[in-house]
Amino acid sequence: MRKIVVFDRVSADGYYSAMDGNLNWAVPEPELDKAAAGSLDGAGTMLFGRRTYDMFESFWPNVLGDGPTAPDPHAAGRRNAEMHAMAVWINASEKVVFSRTRQSVTWTNSRLVPEFDPRQVAALKEQPGRDIMVFGSGSIASLLAEHDLVDEYQLIVNPILLGGGQSLMRGVSAPRKVELIESTTYPSGNVKLRYAAKR
Repeated sequence: MRKIVVFDRVSADGYYSAMDGNLNWAVPEPELDKAAAGSLDGAGTMLFGRRTYDMFESFWPNVLGDGPTAPDPHAAGRRNAEMHAMAVWINASEKVVFSRTRQSVTWTNSRLVPEFDPRQVAALKEQPGRDIMVFGSGSIASLLAEHDLVDEYQLIVNPILLGGGQSLMRGVSAPRKVELIESTTYPSGNVKLRYAAKR
């Protein structure tokens, strides 16, 4: 069975985006970029809410013609080969966007689903293929957690206090237990925490 992995950067006080939705507070970490670029073969599908899909669509298709490096969406002026590898992978991957307001999607390998149906997502997990990733998309991450469809959470805790913002999990009706399976610290002060969902 394919796993669903939720991957998000969060501030030390627990927010995954600022109140206005910006992500420019994320602290860059070259070692984390290298690790991410080296693990892309493990996943082949991404699930999105409409807002995160719009952000990805406005950025990632436009950076592949820039040579062997690509810009970092979290750090203006910063470029590296790892971001280019990420761009290639994102553009080639299957992208499923849940949205009631979008009428169509034209980005390569994208599919529009008008309603979130946990049974359809469970069926997607049963299909052959590589794992399924969720980046950002707090509304979808919350729905997946609510229906016990998330298998792993990978959280990058950034050494910054935002003092307010958007919480990653909203509307989950009851606590969900997770088990820490890995903790990695980086020179920047970022900490990667991997949690497996306990069922």
